[in-house]
This record gives sequence, C-alpha cells and structure tokens, in this order.
Amino acid sequence: MGPTPSGGRSPPRKRSSKPRTTIESLDRDNLCIIFSSLGLFDLVRCTVVCKSWNAIINRCKLLQILYLKLQRDSFEYISNTSGSSRQSMQMLLEELAMKHHRFALEKGRIDIDQWKGHSLGVDQCRMKRGLILTGVGDKVMRLWSLESYKCVEEYPILGTHPLIDFDFDESKIVGLVGTRICIWRRNGARSIFPSREGTFSKGLCMRYFDPEAVIGCEDGTARVFDMYSRKCSRIIRMHAASITCLSLSEDQLIISGSSLGSITISGLFSDQQVATLRSTDSTGIKTLCFNPCSHQVFAGSTAGYVRCWDLRTMKPLWENRVSPNVIYSLQHLQNDTSTLAVGGIDGVLRILDQNTGDVLSSCVTAISTSSSSSKNTTPSEIERKKGARLSEGTLIDRIPKSVRPPITCLAVGMTKVVTTHNSKHIRLWKFNK
Repeated sequence: MGPTPSGGRSPPRKRSSKPRTTIESLDRDNLCIIFSSLGLFDLVRCTVVCKSWNAIINRCKLLQILYLKLQRDSFEYISNTSGSSRQSMQMLLEELAMKHHRFALEKGRIDIDQWKGHSLGVDQCRMKRGLILTGVGDKVMRLWSLESYKCVEEYPILGTHPLIDFDFDESKIVGLVGTRICIWRRNGARSIFPSREGTFSKGLCMRYFDPEAVIGCEDGTARVFDMYSRKCSRIIRMHAASITCLSLSEDQLIISGSSLGSITISGLFSDQQVATLRSTDSTGIKTLCFNPCSHQVFAGSTAGYVRCWDLRTMKPLWENRVSPNVIYSLQHLQNDTSTLAVGGIDGVLRILDQNTGDVLSSCVTAISTSSSSSKNTTPSEIERKKGARLSEGTLIDRIPKSVRPPITCLAVGMTKVVTTHNSKHIRLWKFNK
C-alpha cells in the first residue's frame, strides 16, 4: 500500500455517482411484474399501502386475474367487473379471505413463535392492525409488532396501584389502574382523570369504544366515562353481583356478564339494563364478545360452557361444554361469522363453529421428541415450536401441562391467534393453509 498524505489519514473514498434504486423509481410496468408474482392476500395488502399502488393494481386487473384462478366458476361475473361492481369484487375477496381463514384455523399446519415479553406474568392482550398490546403483572404495557416481534412502544404504570384492564386505538392507550382511568397518548404522554370524576368503586374490567370507556364494577354497576370531557356521564345498574366482563357494540350497546351467570344489555345513554340473556344454569360468566355482523353474543363460563344468543331476538341459539374447566377468553376475527377461538385454564386452544358451537379443532404445543428441538431459540430470542391438533376423544389430563399452559387471554388476526399464559412469554399461533 502506498504512502498516505500528511496527517496519517487515508484519502476520503469517492462516493459512487450511480443513483440508488428505490421502489419509487420503478415504473408501472416493473411494478406490475413484481405485483403479479404475489399471492392474493399479499396483493390485497399492497392495495392499501398507497394510492399509486392501489391504482396500478386495479388498472392491471391483478386482483381479478388471481380471483379467477381460484374461482373458475365465477368467470362471467368477474369478467363484467366495472367501477359500479367494484364493491361486489371486494365482497367476493372478503368472502374468500374468510374461507381461507377458517380452513387454516381448522386444518392448517400450526407454527408457534414464542418470545419473552415481560419480567413478570403477562395475562392480557389486545390486537389491532398488526400490533399487539400486552400487560398486567409487571408495571408496564408493551406494544409489539407482529411482523418483527419487536417492542415498538412502552407505557409504564406509575404509582402503587395495579393495572387491571386496558384497550387501545390508533392514537391512545386507555387503562384501568386501581380505581382510576389513565390515558397514554401514542407519543408517550400520560394523563389521569381528575379525582372528582375518575374514581369509582372497585373496577374489575374495562372496554373502550371511542369516545367512551366503560368500567364494570364490583358493585354491579357499569360506569361510562367520556374520554374528552373527562367526566362520568352515566352510572348504569346492570347486575346484583359483580360485573366480570364487558363488550361494546358499534350501535352503543353495553353487554355485560356477571359472577352469577347472567348477561345484561343496556344502551350507553340508559340508566338501567334494558334486556337480559338467560342461560340454563347460574355458572359465572368469565368472558364474552359480540359479533356485529351476525348480531350474536358469545360467552364463556367458569364451568367450561360456551353459549350463544341472537341479540335481535334475545333468544339462545346453542350451548356446548367445550372444556371441563374455566373459559378465560374467546374472540373472533372482525367480519368473520364462521369461527370462534376459545382458551381457558386447561391450556387447549379450541376453534369453534360460530353457528353450531361444534369444536372444529383443538390445538396444543406439539410434544418434542428430542431435547435439542424443544428449545430452538433464534438469535432474536424467538423460540420456534410446532403445534399439534388433538384427535376427538383425547383425554386432556394425559397431555403434559408443559405443552398446554393456561390461556389467560387471546386475540385473533387473519390466520393467527396471540395468546398469553400468565407467564413472561407471549405466543403467536400461525395457521398455514
């Protein structure tokens, strides 16, 4: 190597004058070639990235072509697609997506990714738009990306009061901390409701639907708080016993379950319950959810029953004891009227038919055949596992508890389910067709 200039420093390297190629520099034809190699669901995701991609995909009719490959018998219908029938195309694609989701949950291969999310037990999770919010146990809530499994935001719980429940949207986190409501902006700023408005008797659960947060209390009342005026706008007498779980509908209904087994319904602007859903016994309601597409209410009990009612007629549709023990959580994918994911103390993730209550599949972590594969940890500290489906009639007690830790909460996404187990870890179940 030749001598260097005075000062001992090497001469600066010349930067290449060749411009970097970015996705924005590709023309329409090249983008069409790239998009044409994608599958249907990846292509649908690309349509919402930006307006230019959406326009290119629509002009090239890539969605129509892919759909035709999957649904040959719909050729005449799709070939006549125009601007006026584009909504019909979207409905068909959504229907196909729901069929894909159900098939994957019922029969697909199961891969499980597990990572350490908290220093103490985490037993609650909420999922929205590819993000998962976890917490309760240690003094922090964490927001995770389900693509990278990285924590993208963190929200500390200050003071000595425990975090009881929480929910979130695009701009904020709403949490029930002790007997107070706290709000964390997604930029990290935190605010607490004024003491004269934000306190109440012991709260056991909370649900948030902008702009109201509803607290289910130990005294059987539901307290409605406005997020913007920071005031309690309504106190509704729902039950004679504690409210154990809540669900809110888009048409301003509060659905609540109690420790005595009853489910009551009220409007956000009513002072008392307006309807009651009856069950065949008085086992406590532990969890519930409402499907606005089918107007059905689903509830899980302390005795392992899952029940369904039609909110239009207030009549029961079906009842099935799917577990010998407590059901802690049940959820369905938004717009899905087919499947329901159920988890509880026995640690089995069950997929139910929403219309009949039949168990379509029962899933646990596969028992490893070798010690080396039981802990296959990647450099990013993601532990990879395989899932297994139980055959009908399998005795749950004979399955080691190490492969079926209690499911304390679950959240459902497209062909995936996130579960928490009152441990330090978070699990993502990926169902592949």
